[in-house]
Amino acid sequence: MAKIYAVIKTGGKQYKVSPGQTVDVEKLDVPEKATVELGEVLMIVSDDNQITLGKPTVSGARVLATAVAQGKADKVIAYKFKSKVRYHRNVGHRQSFTRLAIDQILTEGGTVAAATPKKTVRRKKEAAPEAAAEATAAPKKTTRRKKEVKEDGA
Repeated sequence: MAKIYAVIKTGGKQYKVSPGQTVDVEKLDVPEKATVELGEVLMIVSDDNQITLGKPTVSGARVLATAVAQGKADKVIAYKFKSKVRYHRNVGHRQSFTRLAIDQILTEGGTVAAATPKKTVRRKKEAAPEAAAEATAAPKKTTRRKKEVKEDGA
């Protein structure tokens, strides 16, 4: 069974997205937990590997997503230097982004795919019997060696 995905365009970049995935895109002017509709869908690949290409976009197709967070990426340093001229310049930049959780991929005829909620199962970690015995044992004492003092016979 193939995975359903779409290629969308936003912020001048293209992203391959599938339902249930989170993607960091260029900053969108939307509040957190708002629904975003991305209309520039360039390609859709469905369950049975049926490919729908757009010219340039797939007509009637859209991707529904939820804005999870607004943030800033890691700092990128741009350092310029010219030797023998006493010129140097240090500039930092942090790009803003919007984190989107992809909910559905919709076509003109209807839904191609929707996100399935992930079930998280948490298990208690069982410690090995040896590790449990070591944890209950008294901690080892550390002793410091005293430096030996040399005595001269003079």
